[in-house]
Amino acid sequence: MSKIAVVFWSGTGNTEEMANAVADGAKAAGAEVSVIPCDEFGAERMDEFDAIAFGCPAMGAEVLEEDEFEPMFSACEGKLGGKKIALFGSYGWGDGEWMRNWEETCDSAGANRVCDSVICMEAPDDEASDACRSLGKALV
Repeated sequence: MSKIAVVFWSGTGNTEEMANAVADGAKAAGAEVSVIPCDEFGAERMDEFDAIAFGCPAMGAEVLEEDEFEPMFSACEGKLGGKKIALFGSYGWGDGEWMRNWEETCDSAGANRVCDSVICMEAPDDEASDACRSLGKALV
């Protein structure tokens, strides 16, 4: 059985809702899933999981949340090489630049992104929730 981590930061609950949909998809595909707030995850836990979904909304000028999520993710970058990952998050403005930059960071670190990232404006609608469940299944 695959062990999947869904690691996220959420300020308004939108990205947390997406994280739960990712977890539902991975569970439906037969994985053992842990949904983990980013302040409870770090590089030392990367090897515990077969695959990891990282979720963070766009903040400020389309960047990752800077106080908790970005430092945690930066610490994990050195362990991304060859790791199965997927990315998701919500935004309130802009055009998704934060996600494109984040994908580039992951690709440069040698991560194995298993599917297209999922982004949605504000709260996830049915289409975004379905995409998150598909993302979860792709990790398994």
